[in-house]
Amino acid sequence: MDALTTLAIIWFTVYLAVIVAERTKLTPVLYFLAFGCLLVNLGILPYDTDPFIRGFAEIGIILIMFALGFEENQDNFIQGVKSSWGIAFFGAIFPFVTAYMLADAFWGNVNVSLLSGLAMTATAVSLTMVSLKGEGLSRTRAATGIMTSAVLDDIASLALVAILVPIATGETTPSVLGVLAVSVKAVTFFVLLAMISMWVLPHPITGLMARFPLLNKLGIKHILSISDGRHTTLTVLFFALVVGLLAHYFGFHPAIGAYMAGLIMKEEYFLFEQEQDRDFFEETRAIVDNAAFSWIGPVFFVTLGTHILFDWDIVLAVIPQSLLMTVALIVVQVASAGLAARFTARFSWPDSLLIGCGMLGRAELAFVVLDIAYVQHNILNTEAFYVLMFSAFWMNVMVPVTISQWKRHFGDGKGASEAG
Repeated sequence: MDALTTLAIIWFTVYLAVIVAERTKLTPVLYFLAFGCLLVNLGILPYDTDPFIRGFAEIGIILIMFALGFEENQDNFIQGVKSSWGIAFFGAIFPFVTAYMLADAFWGNVNVSLLSGLAMTATAVSLTMVSLKGEGLSRTRAATGIMTSAVLDDIASLALVAILVPIATGETTPSVLGVLAVSVKAVTFFVLLAMISMWVLPHPITGLMARFPLLNKLGIKHILSISDGRHTTLTVLFFALVVGLLAHYFGFHPAIGAYMAGLIMKEEYFLFEQEQDRDFFEETRAIVDNAAFSWIGPVFFVTLGTHILFDWDIVLAVIPQSLLMTVALIVVQVASAGLAARFTARFSWPDSLLIGCGMLGRAELAFVVLDIAYVQHNILNTEAFYVLMFSAFWMNVMVPVTISQWKRHFGDGKGASEAG
């Protein structure tokens, strides 16, 4: 019953967060994080999350990312990847160098500095995309730029994890084969997705798969229209989960795979000949959105907030380092990603600022690195751990705040999609 009690508390928290968000005109994500942090420090929510809640939260982030991909246009995303290399590169390298240099100045340990830089590198795209969704900006060109840059960042960060963590723990030295293995796995994953998108999902089946006549009777439309389309939601969620598991096998977070699964599911697949008077695509999207943004997805963000458990003596001792690290990373991240968006991808200045703000979040990979460095291998000292956790938390808080402020000053963003 403990897990169910925790879930009941989280759902009540989500309900309160939504009410407060509506009153303050800010995205609920901010309050999900804040309430999770508050409740764990008051002892109402446990710091060691029950496995059931962890699994529920994992499903939540997979649903969120699938729902966001389901809304995105595949052609826009592909075009975004081509123009986002500069945002991904400069928006990652400058925060890495900043965190490394500050950590080196604070603690003078190369391994601590390496892992501090790594933890502060990758963007928490799920937090940003949900914040954009809450402000009605998730389908703008800037949002696509953020998502594509974050995917590229994720690939690079995974490669750095594979290289730097073994070095910092003393398990191995860097090798060309290790870097090559990570690169091959990343390329293989996206090649497989491209093959599924081009040859398996289209109906009727084309390309190499068309040589197998039986498959034409098992096209995606036939599968989605089973039982007069009553199981379309189950079908697409199963597909999202499978692609998420495939992404996990290749070293990515399952949420990235779920986003890509939603991206390659096209509206035309839901046009069934036997049912002309129903919009199955919109019905399915409404169900997925409700689960993702109302009652399952928010659990992820509340539990994310429970990662911040304060020891007040240490917190007070590291306030100067925490403030300096946080402010420096916020300024460097917004400036590097924003300037790269403007001068390498030719976004307008308002969109460039939105992209810079959208790249602030730090979540999944940051906490994975901190767990490896502090819990598993004891590389980080307690002060370093608190400084990095403090910085990650406030950078996450700044995502919905800055996006909300951006919209207040620049409007809905739809008119700022071309370079100015």
